[in-house]
Amino acid sequence: MSRLLEIQQLGVAFGARRAVTALDLRVDAGQTVALVGESGCGKSTTALAVMGLLPPGAAVEGRVLLEGVDLLSLDAARLRALRGGTVSMVFQEPMTSLNPVMTIGRQITEALRGQGSLTDRAARERAAELLDLVRIANPRARLDDFPHRLSGGQRQRVMIAMAVAREPRLLIADEPTTALDTNIQAQILELLQDLRSRLRMSLLLITHNLDVVGQYADRAAIMYAGKKVEEGTVADLFRSPGHAYTRGLLDTSLILDRDLHYRDGALARVHVLQDADTGELSFELARHQKSAAADAPASESAPHVAGAKGYGPHALVSADAAQPADSPPLLRVRDLRTHYTRDGQIVRAVDGVSFEIARGETLGLVGESGCGKSSLSRTLLRLIPAAGGTIELEGEDIGRLAGKALRAMRRKAQMVFQDPLASLNPRHTVQAALDTALRVHDVLDPEERRARILEALHRVDLPIDSLRRYPHEFSGGQRQRIAIARVLVLRPALVICDEPVSALDASVRAQVLNLLVELKRDLHLSYLFISHDLAVVRYVADRVLVMRGGRIVEEGDHRAIWERPEHEYTRALIRAVPRPPFAGGLGRAAETRLARPLARSRARSLA
Repeated sequence: MSRLLEIQQLGVAFGARRAVTALDLRVDAGQTVALVGESGCGKSTTALAVMGLLPPGAAVEGRVLLEGVDLLSLDAARLRALRGGTVSMVFQEPMTSLNPVMTIGRQITEALRGQGSLTDRAARERAAELLDLVRIANPRARLDDFPHRLSGGQRQRVMIAMAVAREPRLLIADEPTTALDTNIQAQILELLQDLRSRLRMSLLLITHNLDVVGQYADRAAIMYAGKKVEEGTVADLFRSPGHAYTRGLLDTSLILDRDLHYRDGALARVHVLQDADTGELSFELARHQKSAAADAPASESAPHVAGAKGYGPHALVSADAAQPADSPPLLRVRDLRTHYTRDGQIVRAVDGVSFEIARGETLGLVGESGCGKSSLSRTLLRLIPAAGGTIELEGEDIGRLAGKALRAMRRKAQMVFQDPLASLNPRHTVQAALDTALRVHDVLDPEERRARILEALHRVDLPIDSLRRYPHEFSGGQRQRIAIARVLVLRPALVICDEPVSALDASVRAQVLNLLVELKRDLHLSYLFISHDLAVVRYVADRVLVMRGGRIVEEGDHRAIWERPEHEYTRALIRAVPRPPFAGGLGRAAETRLARPLARSRARSLA
């Protein structure tokens, strides 16, 4: 097999910080090679080095050979000539890569400029053919749409159409399915594999999702802190990994076919050790141990902070305590409806939804983008108005509340958003963010506010010096802990988690999920946990709702809904999850149940 791309001893530094160190990597013709690692390991920097898109201040060494030509030795003009025609790239976030004030058709025709003297009419016709190639319905009609009128999956398809417009020999896909729901992720990945075969190109797939790597890649290289720690075929790496870090990544990854639930134990994480003298790194798998406080009486389960006033009654009860069979639910929703108008048409975002959440329960909510999950969560918190139905929190109809009564309700029900960087004020320190939340909710005693803030920091395992720092000074996982701390200072009974771990790496995701489980246990919280990641929901939820088109189409407990799904849409969601070769199977009986209406149900759900 001929070698298409060969990276030799690549090094990239930004000032004193080395982003990539002595990286060797090859991509053979017709192969899909995955570059795997957590955020900050150097994956995207490597891709930008291949494309010649690093910023001017970057110091680059080594060689990047594409069909024998060293890309690092080329001038800007020769690099531009290669981009798009020989090597092309699909970026992670299409909304920031597409021009919001240009139509889709115009942006694709610009990508075709390297194909000789195409007339405007011929270029537009070719643009429509490319949209059809990436399976966008009514391609000619969509040419005049602007990016904001397309869904996330459609925008990613447009990016792919632009990237393959000139039929490159090598396509680099940098996290092409991050934050996409299960069905859309499957469609994009299958599309990339189909294009690889039809256009006879190679694919360098950059990802932190090991499920995707296991199903779609031929070979994989694992990176940590700018260095490659292991490389090999997918079968070899995932069935018998040689490096401790690879083993740790595999063990911390949630895979739907693994029957993992929080009641059976906490998730593992990769613990990195650095030798104080040599600076060498070593890796070990750390099992998160249940703290002694978990088995302590309820009054001892919360850490003591001098001057703190006690949590509310719901927070001092052990989550493991049995609930009376006739205990009223914490949240009761009946026939909830949320409507809005788009292009003169009424959209029924939430269309007659009913459910309950018990005290101390985690209710999972899954469904595709646009099914109404986020509209439902915002309606529950009165952030958008309901068109009908009732919402009762602790027996009170909150739809009738206003003013101080509504603000008092919001102390009881809080939300952790998907992107903590977007939900935290970049000009506020952690101290200011938490203190503001308390002052807004009439906690006026400065000593009590400080005590609550210190207690919340302790709960989320952040050091006290975090208080004087700003959001941009933290990692993604740390920022999500800050967002959780901001919720905890108000001592809520219900927390709505809207995709809280979708953009986090495997080991960081495990830490945040362990934290949420601990908080639920110690403070007797109830969660509405919204996610498109079925494996995460299988681990964290007690019951699961499946939502489609604004309605709940199926409900079940955390085990039955995965093993015995009844609705064809639920079966289609489960079948769309990548099945890596290193995962345990569902078992023959479950596979048979899922396969019964597969062709029909998947065609309908993905249409």
